[in-house]
Amino acid sequence: MALIFPRVAANFARNGYYPTDEATIERILNALAAKDPNQRIRIIDPTAGEGVAIAEIAHHLGRENVEAYAVEYNRERADHASTLVDHCLRSDLMDTVISNTSFGLLFLNPPYGDMAPGYNGAIYDQSKGRKRLEKLFYQKSYPMLQYGGILTYIIPYNQLDDEVSTWLCNHFSQLRVYEAVDKQFKQVVIFGVRTKKSDLDLADRKKMLGVFKAIYQGEMKAEELPQDWPYESYLVPSSKAELQHFYQVTMDSAELAREIANLKGLWPDFNLHMKYKQSVPRPPVTKPRDWHIAMALSAGEISGPIHSPETGQTLIVKGDTHKEKVEHTEWKTEQDGSKTFIRTLIDKFVPVIKAWDMTDGSPYKGKIITITTVKEPEPELNVNNDEIGLSTLFPIGRLLMTRGIDALVQQGLDLLPYVTRHGQGDWGDGYASDNEQNDRAIKAMVDGHLYERVMSTYTLSQETGLKIWIITEWHGDEDGHITTVLLPSEY
Repeated sequence: MALIFPRVAANFARNGYYPTDEATIERILNALAAKDPNQRIRIIDPTAGEGVAIAEIAHHLGRENVEAYAVEYNRERADHASTLVDHCLRSDLMDTVISNTSFGLLFLNPPYGDMAPGYNGAIYDQSKGRKRLEKLFYQKSYPMLQYGGILTYIIPYNQLDDEVSTWLCNHFSQLRVYEAVDKQFKQVVIFGVRTKKSDLDLADRKKMLGVFKAIYQGEMKAEELPQDWPYESYLVPSSKAELQHFYQVTMDSAELAREIANLKGLWPDFNLHMKYKQSVPRPPVTKPRDWHIAMALSAGEISGPIHSPETGQTLIVKGDTHKEKVEHTEWKTEQDGSKTFIRTLIDKFVPVIKAWDMTDGSPYKGKIITITTVKEPEPELNVNNDEIGLSTLFPIGRLLMTRGIDALVQQGLDLLPYVTRHGQGDWGDGYASDNEQNDRAIKAMVDGHLYERVMSTYTLSQETGLKIWIITEWHGDEDGHITTVLLPSEY
């Protein structure tokens, strides 16, 4: 992903981008202080540029106790920022995963401009008004702040529209807005303390909405950011919880190479997995028989290169055994004529031995040979048309039901009439469009197989509105048709 618009965030251009000017940064610092100077503080600039602003804030708050995080898309600037902060991602912010409510301060001086059509990051945009980058970056960034954390947000005053103003007033208290020192980009600097909406003072909220509106409409001019901060400082809280996530989703080739170098290869523990470096093999007491060898292989006790003097083959082998669930289902007819559905799951141990043929001259050299037990045939269908005497328009196949349906069956629900109606094309109480789709699916059957699902809806109780769904789908030659009975809430 790439940003289409350049970063137009501050007051002078330098080397092709626009960092926050020094005078504005210095006056912002005067408004900030550490709440607990001896506790760890975590701060972030998600559009960091060269990282100067977030680094100066870190030093101002007490560098030894501050963890500074940064995100910057441009590689050269990100490399520079990484020398000033503790953690820096070279990434588009929209391609990152960063834990919410994890930072005591958010310094946000986003790129400005309309979002270009097709910009991938637009999927995160929930704004209803004009699609702007500064709105998008606000939406992505403000959840990173912990409650009580301090926001410093820099945008042009003419982008302080109703939507942005409402967001700020819904997310922050103790809001103040000032004009930036440099006037070139008509920016304002907004401070606030992240606060739960239920704790906001409605009168203050209404007042700030009015201030923002007046500034946006040009009816009022914000005061210049004071050189000497006249109020109590905005106190940046400590961050007690560990940061869970701070990474980019997509890596480029250079970053992947660095990660591989850090891990010392894709398989740093190759010897650990492929052979026992420090164990001394002991010879068996007697010559192993074939079944001994097979068991040792499947248990993973024989791994690594093996050469057969008899056949001349050289193989690299690795064995393992895993557990699978085998399902058996059946319908049982009781003496009173009712039917009971029984589903049984049985553990099955499956040995798998793989051999990589490394024999010179072998036609299979380089190929992997897999030996495993032959898969048992699927259990008989717990319901088939013959067993329950159904004449259906399509195969019912295996009949499964969810826990919710099982509970209803335990209470006396007889599924057979509904399955019968379903199989005979009585689609019940569903939408007409769904029923028409079912009819088309049956007409489109090939060799007795459904290639589109069919679905019925039956109302069990008009009073409570209780309904069940029955869905039949073709799951391929191996599994055949499967019919599932479920509650709508379990879909």
